[in-house]
Amino acid sequence: MRVVVVGIGAVGREMVRCLWQSSLPLNEEPLVLARTAREVTIDGKTIQVQEANPDALKVADIVFFAGTEGEKGAAKQFARPAIEQGAIVIDNGSDFRMVDGVPLVVPEVNPEDLEVLCGNGTVNLPGVGEVPQRYVANPNCSTIQMVVALKPLHDVARIKRVIASTYQAVSGAGSAAIDELENQAHQILHGRDPGEFKVHPLQIAFNVLAGANWRFEEAGYTNEEWKMVRETRKILHEPDLPVTVTCVRVPVFNAHAEAIYVELEKPLTADEAREILRNAKGIVVMDEPTQLPDGSAYRTYPTPLDASGRDPVYVGRIRNDPFNPYGLWLWVVADNLRKGAALNAVQIAEEIVRRGIVKV
Repeated sequence: MRVVVVGIGAVGREMVRCLWQSSLPLNEEPLVLARTAREVTIDGKTIQVQEANPDALKVADIVFFAGTEGEKGAAKQFARPAIEQGAIVIDNGSDFRMVDGVPLVVPEVNPEDLEVLCGNGTVNLPGVGEVPQRYVANPNCSTIQMVVALKPLHDVARIKRVIASTYQAVSGAGSAAIDELENQAHQILHGRDPGEFKVHPLQIAFNVLAGANWRFEEAGYTNEEWKMVRETRKILHEPDLPVTVTCVRVPVFNAHAEAIYVELEKPLTADEAREILRNAKGIVVMDEPTQLPDGSAYRTYPTPLDASGRDPVYVGRIRNDPFNPYGLWLWVVADNLRKGAALNAVQIAEEIVRRGIVKV
């Protein structure tokens, strides 16, 4: 197989790493395209980045649109030539996620939605036009880890309502946001002014932002919050599921955390929920008593440091609502650059190959 990655920001770099580690039968290095040709170094290896152009897509079996450069118009510019030249497009950008006929896929949750690629249908992508249906959307990072945790519980006890608060790392806003947090923290710890805010509208170091750099939209919710609402409904095939979210940016470099409350149709004990999640694909439960040297004990739970650089979705703090027998709390943590973006896209490609949609 020949794959192309468009965009080499934080997500694009992680996507190249995930491709190196994947089970995809690649016969050569991924071709990396971006707005400008340049060299980048990933894990000590120099990558030659070419300027993005339609001719570079001619030999591709799968084209990934990744990172900041994939988010801001690259799919609108290059999706049509890639698809018309026979490639399947897997897009990490948000442009077409909610378009009718576009599969929005998390492989542990709704892999069967990829079967739409097997037919001879078409899909109308706004700003691109009608193209053969060879396009897949990668969901938002915070949506991905939430639905991975929700789906096993939904299958057993059916979820009636979701209330979530996110604690999102700055890497979700790209490489410049990581640099901004590091620079602000350095300045403040040395007694200096934090300097100009470029990515976030307010100081992010030693602070918590309930709006971050997201746009405020209807009903006072940000676009990030509405993404989680709409995408969760689409992925779970529950168009009327009540989902309400507060998204918060925290001064953490990488990996998002979420506090999720679900109301179920059938009561589950915390122990039953732990067992269901332990047996679910892609999930690691960290919710066990740990003995301290003084003889006391506490229950472990995942943190962003546990998840950063790793593939699974981690779940802990599983507990019942003491005032509602149908209520259950979860604490969900995952690497937003890997499972929340790059890894999920590569897993979509692996599922496409497994289903024989792309012949190898």
